[in-house]
Amino acid sequence: MPDERSDDKLIRMIDIAKMYYQLDYSQQEIANKFGISRPTVSRFLQQAKEEGYVQIKIMDPFESNGALAAQLERKFKLKRAVICSVPQYEDAIVKKYLGIAAAEYLNETVKDNDVIATTWGTTLYEVAVNLQGKFANNVKVVQLNGGVSHSEANTYAHEIVQLFGRAFHTNPHFIPLPAIVDHYVVRQTVESDRHIRKTLELGKRANIAVFTVGVPTEDSLLIKANYFSDSELALIRERSAGDICSRYFDLDGQLLCEELNERTIGISLEELGQKEQAILVAGGAKKVAGIYGALKGRYTNVLVTDQCTAKYLLER
Repeated sequence: MPDERSDDKLIRMIDIAKMYYQLDYSQQEIANKFGISRPTVSRFLQQAKEEGYVQIKIMDPFESNGALAAQLERKFKLKRAVICSVPQYEDAIVKKYLGIAAAEYLNETVKDNDVIATTWGTTLYEVAVNLQGKFANNVKVVQLNGGVSHSEANTYAHEIVQLFGRAFHTNPHFIPLPAIVDHYVVRQTVESDRHIRKTLELGKRANIAVFTVGVPTEDSLLIKANYFSDSELALIRERSAGDICSRYFDLDGQLLCEELNERTIGISLEELGQKEQAILVAGGAKKVAGIYGALKGRYTNVLVTDQCTAKYLLER
């Protein structure tokens, strides 16, 4: 049986949201009407936004994102550029706005029988939590590459795939493996397992891939995970612009180290760039070089970014 108390709470939350946003009641007036405290009203309103019952869109007459998007599409031969305006050029804020923009784009474009492959990280988590859910038939969701199982920081790998699956009403497919192994023979052996191979093949068949670009800084989860030899680490620090699916490349989009590439589990960058939609979701000052390298390497054909990053990319 449905939980009547839960339904009552939802009905009250929506009633409060309508009074506040549509009828212009103050929070105190709503509190008096329902016999509850003003902080309780505030919590209801916040919950209504977090759960998607209230969606706020600000129309900024000074935005010129359409022109920026068109310039990016021409310069980098993209199928689509989606640009969101951010109020502050700070990483955490940029990621939140990118998450909303990418989620809206997916909700518009995902159709029946699509196979969606996704990676991990805080940017992709923002996309996942902002997905509103869409009824499309026979959609599949699959994890695109291995994770960092012994990281102290959360990669959100499992949560992201789970949230994507929930949004598109499907049971997702996971890759319970590390991103990088010690030797290419280990990778070959692991990938020969029929269950693992089936999941990897589904990722290769996916027509939509959603991913971000990592930054080769000291707080990078991959670098902290101690996957690399001293020579590989020196090369990454000296020449890497970023990584996609744990594969490192330079500013021209060229892979840094074939030996390291051979030890990496998951889709290749060449395969990624051939997707019907290879959607790169990334922005912020730290990621400009990585985004530029990804564009030069033709690893993406749909870019979701912010207006500041878009301008930097056009000026390069």
